[in-house]
Amino acid sequence: MIEVLEKILKEVFIKLKYEIDDIKVIKSDRPDLCDYQCNDIFRISKLFHKNPIEIGEEVVNEIKKISEFNEYFKEVEFVKPGFINIKISNKLINKNIKAMEKDISINIKKDSKETFVMDFGGANVAKPLHVGHMRTILVGESVRRILEFMGHNVISDVHLGDYGLQIGEVIYGILRDKLDINDIDIKYLDRIYPEMSKICKEDEEVKEACATITKQLQDGNAEYKKLWKKILEVSIKDIKKNYDYLGANFNYWYGESDSYNYLEELENIFENKNLLKESEGALVVDVTNSDDKKELPPLLFKKSNGAYLYASTDLATILQRTKDFNPDHILYVVDNRQSLHFEQVFRAAAKADIMTKENLEHLAYGTVNGLDGKPYKTRNGDNPKLENLFEDARNLFISKKETNKDMVINDVNKIVNAILKFADLMNCREKDYIFDLNKFSDVSGKTGPYILYTYLRINKIIKDYDINNELTDNIYNEVDRNLRLKLLDMPSYIELAYKNRMPHFVAEYVYNLCVECNVFYQNNHINGMEDEINRNDYIRVLALANKIIEKMLYLLGIEIPTKM
Repeated sequence: MIEVLEKILKEVFIKLKYEIDDIKVIKSDRPDLCDYQCNDIFRISKLFHKNPIEIGEEVVNEIKKISEFNEYFKEVEFVKPGFINIKISNKLINKNIKAMEKDISINIKKDSKETFVMDFGGANVAKPLHVGHMRTILVGESVRRILEFMGHNVISDVHLGDYGLQIGEVIYGILRDKLDINDIDIKYLDRIYPEMSKICKEDEEVKEACATITKQLQDGNAEYKKLWKKILEVSIKDIKKNYDYLGANFNYWYGESDSYNYLEELENIFENKNLLKESEGALVVDVTNSDDKKELPPLLFKKSNGAYLYASTDLATILQRTKDFNPDHILYVVDNRQSLHFEQVFRAAAKADIMTKENLEHLAYGTVNGLDGKPYKTRNGDNPKLENLFEDARNLFISKKETNKDMVINDVNKIVNAILKFADLMNCREKDYIFDLNKFSDVSGKTGPYILYTYLRINKIIKDYDINNELTDNIYNEVDRNLRLKLLDMPSYIELAYKNRMPHFVAEYVYNLCVECNVFYQNNHINGMEDEINRNDYIRVLALANKIIEKMLYLLGIEIPTKM
């Protein structure tokens, strides 16, 4: 709808000989004054060396002369020193509401279809999953759904860390403990990895032995390969259980090990382009650019002992993906501490002409912190296991209200997901946030349960009535108008979420929509309303609101329970 207003204004500017490339109409930050505003008068006054007040008044007077003014506008006003304030007509509001009833995405600007590969969820095999693993799943799955909603082909790959030093450490522990391969289970892995990780930090000799095991595994050692496969089997089963609970969807369960088939070809590409340089026996790639403002260290491609590293396997994975999927974009949902790594990898990929840097994106995210502002820990100071966090959230929600104890477990799990997902996704992904489980479990406030409660409340109202007649052009009061305008805001928030790869725009919108729905419900009592036309209009507006809430929840990965 904003495009319609921009088109009208542009035609007026051109008619008045103010020809500029684009006119911007934005949502007003003062809804008490107007619905939309145009702030381009200052820009035009500079271009045409004319007083902004004179231009503004001239433009508004010309808008008011439009033959179909009342079709689009309720009021248009020039406000000094250079703003055009716009209140749109009820007719235009309802025309767009009717269009959205048929297709809620009708006003969303969509790009031509492209192929995206999304790399998220990449836990390290053999390590216990903890709360820090949650963000990559929640952000990644939501971005995946947003991209699909915008019409793109999305291929998701969990890309597990299954060939790194942690595997060597676990194999060392298994051999030390003389553990039978059939006795390797998740309890053992949860215990042995932290134990071996601590030992390696304190004992350089053991660390070297673990590194040797890792290298020999990568070179094909049969005994280590057998243990590695068992570790993968046990660990991936546990990872899938946790990721399934969070509703993550993956097309592929590849790991770092799958990239090893492409390393020889990758190395040849870099050699042929003369990009590999020797440094203290190792092979490195210079990734600096002439316009860099700060020094960027070289990418370590291969160690002096012949071992490949995380950077080289990531480059091999990019090569693999270009061959398998021919993607237009590859997106990595990984925490912001890996920013330097991805900058090096993306630059190296571009220098080797494997893929352009512009089409490789690192969707960095911040840390989940406790109430003390430090990374979220248990009372014992440990990283809480993900499944323990799920259990804590379940128990807390059930304890909030006596009737919650009687809810079916499927509904409880949907609400737990809403608690965790909305708590995370309402925050800008680049920022750290404070995780307060008690606060996020409330049915009031900016929480997942509040959104679910609003949906179920509206659903209870509208299911009691048949929707017969088409929506009229009436708007009955200011509260009604505000809700309808909020429905029309949806496309701009979706576009922001899509362009920035940031689900918090969706979360922000659906929360504000729910606030407007509750204000509407409190001020317009539908039950017992005698005016059938008025009631039918209200039911249609609420039905559209719920259709949008349901879609926004889907984009956030949140399912709706049968009751609360």
